[in-house]
Amino acid sequence: MIGIIMFFAALVALLFGFPVAFTFGAVAVVFGLIAGVVEALSYDQSVIEGLIEGVNMFAFMPHRIFSIMNNTILMAVPLFIFMGIVLQKTKLAEKLLESMGFLFGELRGGLAISTVLVGALLAASTGVVGASVVAMGVISLPVMLKYNYSKELATGTICASGTLGQIIPPSIVLIILGDVFQVPVGDLFQAAVWPGLALVGAYIIYILILSFLNKNVAPAIELDDNVGTKSQQVIKALWAIIPPLVLIVLVLGSIFAGVATPTESAAVGGIGAILLSVIYKEFSFALIHEASLETVKITAMVFGILIGATAFSMVFTYTGGDAIVEEFMLGLPGEKWGFIILSMLAIMVLGFFIDFIEISYIIVPILVPIAEAIGLNPVWFAILIAMNLQTSFLTPPFGFSLFYLKGVAPPEVKTTHIYKGVMPFIAIQVFILILLTIFPEVFGISPF
Repeated sequence: MIGIIMFFAALVALLFGFPVAFTFGAVAVVFGLIAGVVEALSYDQSVIEGLIEGVNMFAFMPHRIFSIMNNTILMAVPLFIFMGIVLQKTKLAEKLLESMGFLFGELRGGLAISTVLVGALLAASTGVVGASVVAMGVISLPVMLKYNYSKELATGTICASGTLGQIIPPSIVLIILGDVFQVPVGDLFQAAVWPGLALVGAYIIYILILSFLNKNVAPAIELDDNVGTKSQQVIKALWAIIPPLVLIVLVLGSIFAGVATPTESAAVGGIGAILLSVIYKEFSFALIHEASLETVKITAMVFGILIGATAFSMVFTYTGGDAIVEEFMLGLPGEKWGFIILSMLAIMVLGFFIDFIEISYIIVPILVPIAEAIGLNPVWFAILIAMNLQTSFLTPPFGFSLFYLKGVAPPEVKTTHIYKGVMPFIAIQVFILILLTIFPEVFGISPF
């Protein structure tokens, strides 16, 4: 039971706000030593011998770290992060929101629909959730409030749209899950397209229905004739929309066509982002320098967590914690479906409190062998987890999208408005997750 106690000790430490990477590493060291002592005492050895045994366990850590450094799949992480940060600094979100607002503004709920579509485009071109939510919160939220949109609908739409980068390729979550499941990232990207588009469509349908039923929630707006002629506005809109679409086609199309690996396409995306900054006249060496520094910081955070999680999983396996979990899961009623339902519920509950990276590197590796043992399609199961992890960005009290938006929202927007606003979108995500679970063939995925 040492491994199980270690797992809950790590969760408690995270809830107290300790840094994630150091928490996993420190808990692994402490419980690794405890496990060594317990094993030594069971063989009538001394405590000192047990401590030495516990220390020797970590002699494998350099090999594990070196294998992480040699992992070509994970090379795509910093490259896609760099692409997203460069595009963020070129004010791509601002240009897209202005253009989409023009195209859909005259429709009731049009500004909210344009926010969803921009969120999807940003997800497919940047994949940086925090940047998307903050950009749309700064640009789109004041406009929606100006035209008397409901605070709940406006904030909920922005938070939900900003999290689309978790499921729509190229997604950092899918790259991480590809590494954990040891499946091609390109397969995950292809499998995630239809669930991601279904989520976008469901958001839009909800906004249209709500706007139809309550005319005051999202009124239509009249376009400003002073901006220019209709044709000039259309050209301006297309100029903002087409270049990112070309970049998306280059990045994802090269993967789907088998021309490039995800790592190679990520490099293409980085170069494409720089070219877009030139096209939009935002390029500067200072921009590249800032984007590179931020990329290093975020990448170091991700890999720091990965190293801590590697130590944690090593001790967890050594203590037999994985065997206990596997025995419990395989003994559930309903066999495959019992395992799927419980694992999805566990990930959703944990998502209320801890980040997707910790879940991906601590919880998911425990579930992968069990999924393989009962014959689940790893691609389908990984997409289920990715969709589930996306919900964690919206769920109170620790949904990161809620924090991002609250940080840039006007004073009249209260936290309660944001919480109420995201609830329907959480329900939509859960609904799509259930559909993906029960009818995966509709999304072009085989479950077994």
